[in-house]
Amino acid sequence: MNNEIIYGRNPVGELLKADKPINKILFQAEGTGTNFQELIEHAREKNIPFQFVEKSALDRLTDHAKHQGVLAYVAPREYATVEDILGLARSKSEEPFILVLDEVEDPHNLGALIRTVDAVGAHGVIIPKHRSVGLTGTVAKTSAGAVEHVLVARVTNLVQTLEELKKAGCWIAGAEAGGVEVFATDLTGPRVLVIGSEGKGIGRLVREACDEIVSLPMKGKINSLNASVAGSILLYEVLRQRAAKTIP
Repeated sequence: MNNEIIYGRNPVGELLKADKPINKILFQAEGTGTNFQELIEHAREKNIPFQFVEKSALDRLTDHAKHQGVLAYVAPREYATVEDILGLARSKSEEPFILVLDEVEDPHNLGALIRTVDAVGAHGVIIPKHRSVGLTGTVAKTSAGAVEHVLVARVTNLVQTLEELKKAGCWIAGAEAGGVEVFATDLTGPRVLVIGSEGKGIGRLVREACDEIVSLPMKGKINSLNASVAGSILLYEVLRQRAAKTIP
């Protein structure tokens, strides 16, 4: 059995009762009646994403085990909160340095970015609960263990979260083509970097919530970079500027 997957009504019910970190729940769509109503209500109360799928999909995911029509994807570690991330910065007497990812769906990109966040000493990562990859085994493996050391918060509304970060004194910089060249931008101070999804970039409402848009110079024939590559360059530019600011 895949160790990211828990199936069966009682095991999934116990996960929900124990407040274990669940990325998503799948329910069998056909022939279930009200059998899952209690589980569905618990998932709604805890704001856990869920969807209905064909029985054949659950059969395939569980290798035809007795799944009883329900399956949960479990995160390899607990999620943090945004306040946890801000609290970490305060505990270190440092200005907040946070990475926000808008609908990044590739677990390899998320894992690579978590590894870079750890390397540059940033305080955490914020991801949305919907239309985004969560903490999975693939993410943990790609992060080379960094997932154990980096706080990752999962929020319902990114725009609202960005507004809360502004109130906490952070300046929000979204990364997208057509912005101010990042190497000519002051990235010191309480800083939040926003990286968009692999295909669509930053969503309109999230873009509007940013204080500024910054871009990487592109001198070659290709006009875009992989999300984890672009994010890593930007994270290191923040680190470089912070280090330069402290040099007497």
